[in-house]
Amino acid sequence: MPATQRSLLVTAIAVCLLSGCGKSTPEITSTDKNADAITQPQQPVGKDTSSVETVLELSASDLLEMRLPAEQATAGWIRLFDGYTLYGWEAVGQANWRVEEKTIRVSSGEKSLLCTSLPWQNFELMVEYQADATTNSGIFLRTPISPENPALDCYELNIAPLDNPFPTGSLVGRRKLEPSELGPLDPTAWHAYVVRVDGDTISIQLDGKELYTFTDPAPLSAGRIALQHNSGQVTFRNVLARPLGMQSLLPAERTAGSELLQWKQYPEMPGSIDWDEEGNLHVRGGKKQLETVQTYANFTLLAQAKTNGPNQNSGIFFRCIPGEEMNGYECQINNDAKDGNRSFPADCGTGGIFRRQDARLIAAEPDEWFSLMLIVSGSDMAAWVNGIQVSEWRDSRDPDPNPRRGKRTDAGTIMLQGHDPTTDVKFKAIDITTLP
Repeated sequence: MPATQRSLLVTAIAVCLLSGCGKSTPEITSTDKNADAITQPQQPVGKDTSSVETVLELSASDLLEMRLPAEQATAGWIRLFDGYTLYGWEAVGQANWRVEEKTIRVSSGEKSLLCTSLPWQNFELMVEYQADATTNSGIFLRTPISPENPALDCYELNIAPLDNPFPTGSLVGRRKLEPSELGPLDPTAWHAYVVRVDGDTISIQLDGKELYTFTDPAPLSAGRIALQHNSGQVTFRNVLARPLGMQSLLPAERTAGSELLQWKQYPEMPGSIDWDEEGNLHVRGGKKQLETVQTYANFTLLAQAKTNGPNQNSGIFFRCIPGEEMNGYECQINNDAKDGNRSFPADCGTGGIFRRQDARLIAAEPDEWFSLMLIVSGSDMAAWVNGIQVSEWRDSRDPDPNPRRGKRTDAGTIMLQGHDPTTDVKFKAIDITTLP
């Protein structure tokens, strides 16, 4: 991305300064509708969240405020930090990580990382920080949850004084930024990193200035994104990311009669899946399914969808047993709330993992286009709607090739669902990239 475009991106994100999202009640059990489905209590992905606060009651106005602008969400941006809780993060090491005034702050304790619950491989990251003059902190990229050597097993983008062996802007053990390349930074001001990690290259921008592009001869695989406490106080806000390398599952040509070469159709099932006048994939009636030819195990998926009216029920199934009727995990699509309260989905809620974990809020509206991102890695899965994280669930059941009976980590197909005769849902885009 050219420097001018990156500067505009930083400015656009900084202007937004939207807040984060709410949290579902612990131990929610979804209603079981089928005898072959196993009802699971809500189980967040995080391994050790004893030191972070993830539960908070929010008002409807808070929930509305947290959504990203449509142009950002459509481009794949999501909030890693919701502004109110550390939902979606897990702390490694005892430090006083906390949320204050819509920021993440840490100032004391042992050396610690605050890690995303799911891995990222190729991505852009934006994060603003404020650090005391003597603070030693950093932002870890493609990191294991407990890295041993930042010069070998992760990328550490440092936040440190000029007299540090790797001052702010450096990649520890890999690329030292000389003081003359950046100059002193005001410790009372907010500073903005924009980072692009793509294959073997890492590009670093700070406060709108392109610093360098580092090429790794032995690039690392996917890993967490993490914030570090080493020493001193540091504060973070506006932590956003988006995946790179997405490929469309829908054809470029989208008119009546256009073929869906990447999908298997089931004409014998009731309902229809065809193209509307604007080139959107229109799912009507049910039970109906459209199934990918290719199988996927670990992936990031980004969809643009719309429910046409209230009481609409659809879903994106994944890791399905090929050829069977919707036999997979389901990322629900349903934008109805109980009594209009967005904190209580009427039927799992868009982004919820159906029968496993309800969405913690309704972040989309009927009759409006919304963005849905789903990340699946191993036993873990999470979803964002309009940039807000609404679910994260770990399947702790015993392994089983049938996801209705147990944990399926084998690759499976992706299916779009027409739930019942009243289903009326459209998809403008469905993009995907695989994870290791």
